[in-house]
Amino acid sequence: MPLNQIKPIYLEQPKILKEKKKSTIMKLQFNKYYLAIAHFLLLIELAIAFIIKTGFIRYTFGDYLVVILLYAIFRGCTNMSVRASALVVLFIAYGIELLQLTPFLAYFNLESSTAANLIFGSTFQFGDLVAYTLGIFTVLIIEYYNGNYKNTHTIKV
Repeated sequence: MPLNQIKPIYLEQPKILKEKKKSTIMKLQFNKYYLAIAHFLLLIELAIAFIIKTGFIRYTFGDYLVVILLYAIFRGCTNMSVRASALVVLFIAYGIELLQLTPFLAYFNLESSTAANLIFGSTFQFGDLVAYTLGIFTVLIIEYYNGNYKNTHTIKV
Protein backbone atom coordinates (compact mmCIF):
# COMPACT_ATOMS: atom_id res chain seq x y z
CA MET A 1 0.00 0.00 0.00
CA PRO A 2 1.45 3.38 -0.96
CA LEU A 3 2.21 5.79 1.86
CA ASN A 4 -0.19 8.48 0.58
CA GLN A 5 -3.18 6.13 1.10
CA ILE A 6 -2.43 5.42 4.74
CA LYS A 7 -4.49 7.57 7.08
CA PRO A 8 -3.18 8.23 10.53
CA ILE A 9 -5.44 6.81 13.22
CA TYR A 10 -5.85 10.16 14.95
CA LEU A 11 -7.48 11.72 11.84
CA GLU A 12 -10.37 9.26 11.77
CA GLN A 13 -13.41 10.17 13.83
CA PRO A 14 -14.77 7.47 16.07
CA LYS A 15 -18.24 6.20 15.18
CA ILE A 16 -19.64 7.68 18.37
CA LEU A 17 -18.72 11.22 17.30
CA LYS A 18 -20.22 10.77 13.84
CA GLU A 19 -23.70 10.20 15.27
CA LYS A 20 -25.77 13.34 15.56
CA LYS A 21 -26.35 14.22 19.17
CA LYS A 22 -29.80 15.06 20.43
CA SER A 23 -30.17 18.75 21.21
CA THR A 24 -30.51 19.51 24.92
CA ILE A 25 -31.41 23.16 24.43
CA MET A 26 -34.94 24.06 25.46
CA LYS A 27 -36.90 25.56 22.58
CA LEU A 28 -40.39 26.96 22.19
CA GLN A 29 -42.54 24.31 20.63
CA PHE A 30 -46.32 24.45 20.88
CA ASN A 31 -48.41 21.37 21.51
CA LYS A 32 -52.17 21.84 21.14
CA TYR A 33 -52.96 18.80 23.28
CA TYR A 34 -51.13 20.10 26.36
CA LEU A 35 -52.33 23.67 25.81
CA ALA A 36 -55.95 22.46 25.69
CA ILE A 37 -55.42 20.59 28.96
CA ALA A 38 -53.81 23.70 30.47
CA HIS A 39 -56.75 25.84 29.37
CA PHE A 40 -59.25 23.40 30.89
CA LEU A 41 -57.30 23.19 34.17
CA LEU A 42 -57.01 26.98 34.32
CA LEU A 43 -60.79 27.27 34.09
CA ILE A 44 -61.16 24.73 36.91
CA GLU A 45 -58.59 26.57 39.05
CA LEU A 46 -60.37 29.89 38.51
CA ALA A 47 -63.71 28.32 39.41
CA ILE A 48 -62.19 26.90 42.60
CA ALA A 49 -60.59 30.26 43.46
CA PHE A 50 -63.74 32.34 42.97
CA ILE A 51 -66.51 29.96 44.02
CA ILE A 52 -65.11 27.78 46.81
CA LYS A 53 -63.81 29.76 49.78
CA THR A 54 -62.63 27.06 52.23
CA GLY A 55 -62.07 23.36 52.61
CA PHE A 56 -60.21 20.49 51.02
CA ILE A 57 -61.13 21.37 47.43
CA ARG A 58 -59.93 24.97 47.76
CA TYR A 59 -56.63 24.32 49.49
CA THR A 60 -55.37 20.79 48.92
CA PHE A 61 -57.03 19.80 45.64
CA GLY A 62 -56.28 23.23 44.18
CA ASP A 63 -52.58 22.75 44.94
CA TYR A 64 -52.74 19.27 43.43
CA LEU A 65 -54.25 20.67 40.22
CA VAL A 66 -51.95 23.69 39.97
CA VAL A 67 -48.82 21.57 39.44
CA ILE A 68 -50.64 19.62 36.74
CA LEU A 69 -51.61 22.97 35.18
CA LEU A 70 -48.00 24.21 35.28
CA TYR A 71 -46.79 20.93 33.81
CA ALA A 72 -49.30 21.19 30.96
CA ILE A 73 -48.13 24.76 30.27
CA PHE A 74 -44.47 23.69 30.19
CA ARG A 75 -45.17 20.72 27.92
CA GLY A 76 -47.49 22.82 25.76
CA CYS A 77 -44.96 25.59 25.16
CA THR A 78 -41.54 23.88 25.19
CA ASN A 79 -39.78 20.81 23.88
CA MET A 80 -38.76 19.75 27.38
CA SER A 81 -38.94 16.07 28.20
CA VAL A 82 -41.48 14.59 30.58
CA ARG A 83 -38.90 14.16 33.34
CA ALA A 84 -37.38 17.64 32.93
CA SER A 85 -40.79 19.34 32.86
CA ALA A 86 -41.92 17.45 35.95
CA LEU A 87 -38.76 18.38 37.87
CA VAL A 88 -38.90 22.05 36.86
CA VAL A 89 -42.55 22.33 37.88
CA LEU A 90 -41.89 20.56 41.18
CA PHE A 91 -38.94 22.87 41.95
CA ILE A 92 -41.06 25.94 41.15
CA ALA A 93 -43.90 24.71 43.37
CA TYR A 94 -41.56 23.81 46.23
CA GLY A 95 -39.73 27.12 45.85
CA ILE A 96 -42.91 29.18 46.07
CA GLU A 97 -44.09 27.15 49.06
CA LEU A 98 -40.74 27.56 50.85
CA LEU A 99 -40.83 31.30 50.14
CA GLN A 100 -43.94 31.39 52.31
CA LEU A 101 -41.68 30.73 55.29
CA THR A 102 -40.27 34.22 54.72
CA PRO A 103 -42.05 37.61 54.65
CA PHE A 104 -41.30 38.04 50.93
CA LEU A 105 -44.73 39.56 50.15
CA ALA A 106 -44.10 42.23 52.78
CA TYR A 107 -40.64 42.82 51.31
CA PHE A 108 -42.26 43.72 47.97
CA ASN A 109 -45.14 45.54 49.72
CA LEU A 110 -47.68 43.03 48.37
CA GLU A 111 -49.12 41.63 51.60
CA SER A 112 -52.45 43.39 50.98
CA SER A 113 -52.63 42.30 47.32
CA THR A 114 -55.35 39.71 46.75
CA ALA A 115 -53.74 38.50 43.52
CA ALA A 116 -50.31 38.06 45.14
CA ASN A 117 -51.83 36.17 48.06
CA LEU A 118 -53.80 33.98 45.67
CA ILE A 119 -50.79 33.19 43.46
CA PHE A 120 -48.05 32.90 46.07
CA GLY A 121 -50.08 31.99 49.13
CA SER A 122 -49.58 33.46 52.55
CA THR A 123 -48.71 30.59 54.90
CA PHE A 124 -46.46 27.57 54.60
CA GLN A 125 -48.24 24.21 54.79
CA PHE A 126 -46.45 20.88 54.65
CA GLY A 127 -49.61 19.38 53.14
CA ASP A 128 -49.12 21.62 50.10
CA LEU A 129 -45.76 19.98 49.42
CA VAL A 130 -47.47 16.59 49.58
CA ALA A 131 -50.20 17.79 47.18
CA TYR A 132 -47.56 19.08 44.73
CA THR A 133 -45.69 15.78 44.87
CA LEU A 134 -48.86 13.74 44.34
CA GLY A 135 -49.79 15.97 41.39
CA ILE A 136 -46.45 15.34 39.71
CA PHE A 137 -46.68 11.59 40.43
CA THR A 138 -50.11 11.61 38.79
CA VAL A 139 -48.65 13.35 35.73
CA LEU A 140 -45.79 10.86 35.49
CA ILE A 141 -48.16 7.89 35.77
CA ILE A 142 -50.45 9.30 33.06
CA GLU A 143 -47.48 10.06 30.79
CA TYR A 144 -46.09 6.57 31.35
CA TYR A 145 -49.38 4.89 30.40
CA ASN A 146 -49.79 7.19 27.39
CA GLY A 147 -46.35 6.11 26.17
CA ASN A 148 -44.80 9.58 26.46
CA TYR A 149 -42.46 8.67 29.30
CA LYS A 150 -39.80 6.30 28.04
CA ASN A 151 -36.95 4.97 30.10
CA THR A 152 -33.89 5.92 28.10
CA HIS A 153 -31.44 4.22 30.44
CA THR A 154 -30.98 0.54 29.65
CA ILE A 155 -28.57 -1.86 31.23
CA LYS A 156 -26.88 -4.28 28.85
CA VAL A 157 -25.54 -7.49 30.28
